[in-house]
Amino acid sequence: MSAVLEMRQVSKTYGSGTAAVQALDAVDLAVRAGELVAVMGPSGSGKSTLLTIAGSLEEPSEGEVWIEGTALSELSRNKRARLRRRQIGYVFQDFNLLAGLTAVENITMPLELDGMKAKQARREGIRALEEVGLADRAGSFPDELSGGMRQRVAIARALVGDRRLLLADEPTGALDSDSGEGVMRLIRGACRNGAAAVLVTHDAQLAAWADRVVFVRDGRVIDAGPEPEGPESLLSSGRESGR
Repeated sequence: MSAVLEMRQVSKTYGSGTAAVQALDAVDLAVRAGELVAVMGPSGSGKSTLLTIAGSLEEPSEGEVWIEGTALSELSRNKRARLRRRQIGYVFQDFNLLAGLTAVENITMPLELDGMKAKQARREGIRALEEVGLADRAGSFPDELSGGMRQRVAIARALVGDRRLLLADEPTGALDSDSGEGVMRLIRGACRNGAAAVLVTHDAQLAAWADRVVFVRDGRVIDAGPEPEGPESLLSSGRESGR
């Protein structure tokens, strides 16, 4: 199947001169429709930077990113924003919910910005909340929800609509194991429906849900392979690749 996300020789440097920090170094990554890729590596290895560049939230210093065959560098800021709303679902570590909007309004706002009628958007939002077990909290504001609930709202926002690319940065970090498994089932279900997904995680058990695991160290992709036999093999593979 064709690649929904393709990154070619992508590098990212912050600062300049002796203060420069290279977060990514000539990264190549392609994620096909229907595929879930887990990205693992130590803190500061460049995992989150890879995700923000893949989602067009940052621009690479070098290299190119394509979303469904469209080069992001060729798009204006407004066109990139439209592409994010329509094609990319993003789950942030810190939720990024708007405090002045209810749970369902946080989900429906991108749909309405894209021209969906309010009633239809609300139906879609309630359906998304039902999938994460929060339909009864549709009218609650973020500060009325626990951290785990806010994360589930953020995940519902990422999954609503016909998103082609899902990007998740530690999406189950604030959830218990049962809720975390439910979230992974939702992401896998989106992949079965044709979406591509990239999951950044430190958790080997979550990575075991992936079709493929990519290891990142010091801004470089150091290993990539098929789904491991289990969490223990995942961790040992990462250690061997770092030698």
